[in-house]
Amino acid sequence: MSKDQSYIKSVVARLSTDKPVRKTSYQVKGVLMREFPDDPIVPFINGSYRNDFLYPRVQVKILNEQIYFIGVKEGVESIESMVEKLDILNFGNITFKVESVDTEVCDDGLGSTDKTIQYKFLTPWIALNQINLKRYKALTDKDRLILLRRLLSQNIAFVGKEVGLTLEKRIFVDLSLESLQTNLMDEGKMGSFDGKFRTNFILPNFIGLGNGITKGYGVLFSQFNPIDFSLEELELANNQSDDDEPVGELPEGWEDEAIDPNDIPQSKRLKNSEKGKGTKEPNFNTSKYHSKTH
Repeated sequence: MSKDQSYIKSVVARLSTDKPVRKTSYQVKGVLMREFPDDPIVPFINGSYRNDFLYPRVQVKILNEQIYFIGVKEGVESIESMVEKLDILNFGNITFKVESVDTEVCDDGLGSTDKTIQYKFLTPWIALNQINLKRYKALTDKDRLILLRRLLSQNIAFVGKEVGLTLEKRIFVDLSLESLQTNLMDEGKMGSFDGKFRTNFILPNFIGLGNGITKGYGVLFSQFNPIDFSLEELELANNQSDDDEPVGELPEGWEDEAIDPNDIPQSKRLKNSEKGKGTKEPNFNTSKYHSKTH
């Protein structure tokens, strides 16, 4: 498979604990911030780097009642270091013993390719914010799908550009959703979808796309991986059909449906940081917030 020459390092670490983990990713991050306040991973999860890295370099997920740490580029080393120290996770009302850690590092897990890779959303993809949700409701089904394909293409382009890739190829997306009806979230202010998609872009397993990444939304998975992955991914993708090939060919005329990777809107957070850093917006990743909320 032909790939771009510039690729980004990523890591996935899965913790096996003595009992199922029925906690949120925020609660896990709260434990880490409390138990390891000076660890290099803390600035990645407490919001300190939110204006430096618009796409989270360290992500914490709860999947199949297990804890996953996903790191991209600058976040890789902090995860590799942290998981070596984890023996006990004390949540106050319950303690988990870490029995083992499965870690896979990939040096070329993100970038453009000349094939299509199939991905499945393991958690809802929050595609629509308050503004484009109103627009979406007024569209026909055909135009809804066009809009969603464009938004997903922009999500992918955003990740690639934000981690420093030079994107020259247009980004193609073929989206297959369970329904075009939105699942309303956040008191009806956002809309999410379940389903799968194909794209000519390699993405690390278990990273998030769209809105709500730090809350665990938009988690994706593919049976394709540049390395021999061994974290029991098939258990997480049990709804995938045997007829779904993980790698396919780009369709004829795909360029006409693909987007220019430079044609993506600027992040509101970046605009705000450029105007000045006097914002009073609360930081929901701080240990103070975790202690109050969880």
